Amino acid sequence: MEDIEIARNAKLKNINEIAEKLKINEDYLEQYGKNKAKINLDILKDLKEKNNGKLILVTSINPTPLGEGKTTVSIGLVDGLNKIGKNAMAALREPSLGPVFGIKGGATGGGYSQVAPMEEINLHFTGDLHAITAANNLLSAMIDNHIYYGNELKFKTVTWKRCLDLNDRQLRKINTGLSGEKTIVPREDGFDITVASEIMAILCLAEDIEDLKNKIANIIVGYNEAGEPIKASKLNAQGAMTALLKDAIKPNLVQTLENNPVIIHGGPFANIAHGCNSIIATKLSLKLSDYIVTEAGFGADLGAEKFLDIKCRKANLKPDCVVCVATIKALKYHGGMPKDEIQNESIEALKRGSKNILQHIDNLKNKYGLNVVVAINRYISDTEKEIETLSDILKEHGVELSLCENWGKGGAGITDLAEKVVDLCEKESSLNYMYDLNETIEEKIEDVAKKVYGAEGVEYSEKAKESIKKITDLGYANLPVCIAKTQYSFSDDPKNLECDGPFNIHAEDIILKSGAGFIVVITGKIMTMPGLPRVPAAEKVDVNEEGNIVGIF
Repeated sequence: MEDIEIARNAKLKNINEIAEKLKINEDYLEQYGKNKAKINLDILKDLKEKNNGKLILVTSINPTPLGEGKTTVSIGLVDGLNKIGKNAMAALREPSLGPVFGIKGGATGGGYSQVAPMEEINLHFTGDLHAITAANNLLSAMIDNHIYYGNELKFKTVTWKRCLDLNDRQLRKINTGLSGEKTIVPREDGFDITVASEIMAILCLAEDIEDLKNKIANIIVGYNEAGEPIKASKLNAQGAMTALLKDAIKPNLVQTLENNPVIIHGGPFANIAHGCNSIIATKLSLKLSDYIVTEAGFGADLGAEKFLDIKCRKANLKPDCVVCVATIKALKYHGGMPKDEIQNESIEALKRGSKNILQHIDNLKNKYGLNVVVAINRYISDTEKEIETLSDILKEHGVELSLCENWGKGGAGITDLAEKVVDLCEKESSLNYMYDLNETIEEKIEDVAKKVYGAEGVEYSEKAKESIKKITDLGYANLPVCIAKTQYSFSDDPKNLECDGPFNIHAEDIILKSGAGFIVVITGKIMTMPGLPRVPAAEKVDVNEEGNIVGIF
């Protein structure tokens, strides 16, 4: 049975009942139909004095192109924790239409560990990503309108890009203003995918609506003839943009197939953005439940690093436990086994590939100082010998393994992990950042490259060197770094899966996100507007005779 059929056959409760489980007064609930709602931010004032629950971060090894089931494990863990009598909920990211219609498909879990209504969450949901797209493009329109009417601010270069929440490589670089009107100024422009927009990052890092507005006002959109930055506030854009985001800043409440609460809010990618749901959603969840499961995108070298070095630092958060998700097939893939053979048993490939998970564990446990457990998202092709081999390898490094069968069994198939997580949450841990904010931009990049990725060093393009000098001269060198890198490897080469020999990270460009409050480092051949695969998932999506959406997976 397809994921979408499983989700559609589930018996969902009215969202009011889910809210009651969290003791959310109906005055704070803004319903979007029967099964989803937004939560008014005024609730945070009432919950201010309440103690926080335990924060559980779910991350993973470097994935295969289809992912390793991190979201499925996150949702299953919430159900598993509730199965063993704990009050638990999740705080997750919103899906982007890019992967839904691209290669990965939807992002609401799988099998019997899903959030619902699945197709609505994966498509338009409550309109948050559309609002972000509109706010982003309103700013673009106001920039070009200002230039059209005389360019009083003396724009010489425009750095702000338009965005769209779809994979469309044709839009990476475009020419605009070609209508031939007398005073229109043609220029080169481009699109980012919405989840890489600075507006998405700002929404996810804002503490409240005033903070949102102030961050928007601080966005640098271009430079004048004297080389000075021009901010969105100079165009008086922040008010209208905030108005478009007035509802989008409110977290969305939905439920698992087992009727446990989930907040889904904000959706930046982790390979090209910072990869975490909103600070507001996480902080609200910590007040509403005893155990909160949150997820950071892609492998721990991307999502977890940014969760810890950017989000936790900004929001004064610390996870009580980290779950590192892996699959046997992905470990064999990182051990050099061809993709079309990873269903077959290979102890040697598994042993070679285990270096990948051991490096992630070393980073999380010994460098960041956190409590870690490994969750194996089990497939029917996994053999007992392979599982035993991996378990022995992990035991040598003082880390427990838990087999997760929640895809087919729901919460009942993941109670072992739930028990281990509860135990780990009671143990002492620390949080050590990988760099100090007062270091130079180069030192911060190199700290992440060497400590987290295991690189020998960093090579900078001339463009990157010029950008670093400019950002430093403007006084923004003390911001954290957000490294845009392939998710498939510790290196910046997606084909270098084993990382056997020495490698360098190649910094191609450095982009200041003054509103979001971080510096993006573009490495290798990473693109901020992805393209569709040869056979996109969109080809399988349809509406059947009964009017139901089919083909989302």
